[in-house]
Amino acid sequence: MSCTVPVLPLPGGAPADEADHAPSALVEVLRIQAESRAEQEDEVIEEVPVALSYNGISHAVMLATPTDLEDFALGFSISEGVVENMEEIHDLEVQPGCAGIVIEMQIAQPRFLALKERRRSLAGRTGCGLCGVESLTYAIRPLPEGRLASAASVSVSAIDEAVRQLAHWQPLRQQTGASHAAAWVDGEGRIRMVREDAGRHNALDKLAGAMFRSRHEAGAGFVLVSSRASYEMVQKVVALGAGALVAVSAPTALAIRTAEAAGILLVGFARPGQMVAYCHAERLTGEMPLAGQARRGMM
Repeated sequence: MSCTVPVLPLPGGAPADEADHAPSALVEVLRIQAESRAEQEDEVIEEVPVALSYNGISHAVMLATPTDLEDFALGFSISEGVVENMEEIHDLEVQPGCAGIVIEMQIAQPRFLALKERRRSLAGRTGCGLCGVESLTYAIRPLPEGRLASAASVSVSAIDEAVRQLAHWQPLRQQTGASHAAAWVDGEGRIRMVREDAGRHNALDKLAGAMFRSRHEAGAGFVLVSSRASYEMVQKVVALGAGALVAVSAPTALAIRTAEAAGILLVGFARPGQMVAYCHAERLTGEMPLAGQARRGMM
């Protein structure tokens, strides 16, 4: 299901043909049940190496699902502090190849010089944002300057509605059962934009990139993720300018401390009819809808 917010193009023209790297693949499997075995085709999610290159120098290699890669590159670049905004990316080109995909970006020279000072190489695990960090100094980064979390309240019923609807906005999950999603939800509980990936960090970077490109105001709603809430997920939400992060699973202790310091309302274990608020719970309003009273048709 596509997003409902228009997205502005980045410099560099049209995105590469994603048919070169499909988001899923068909494989032969042996399905075993209590009294039967059957050879079948099954659809599984794809991962490919995606290299992010700035001004001709490779900075990071991530394993990602090959969809919405311009969004991914922009979201990663801003949430990781490589650039401050999309205007500092002067050109972006997605280049598919046999071994993977290279995303070539030309960034403002002051940003490139700063990047070289803290250059790192990320490689390997699915959406692991801290893999390969050369110094512990960069593992726990200061909160982004100049980005204050919105102090807007969020209604319990809006969170509950979005949680109930999220699966319907995940076509890749419906096909493969293996994708994470990151969604932007407005104050009424309507899901406005979703991005999917095999990696939870990647899905959030894709969402952030799409929101930056659409010039969408991040303070009037919340981010919903289909995963746990790690420290780095909170950092990315802060960079996005959102004021609340809702996760269907648990947060880490470091994520809670970071959210507390950043003014982020952090909610975990968000399931139909239940949730747990970990910090800034005073911004939650209203009561949980009774069974059978959840709103319908909000999409």
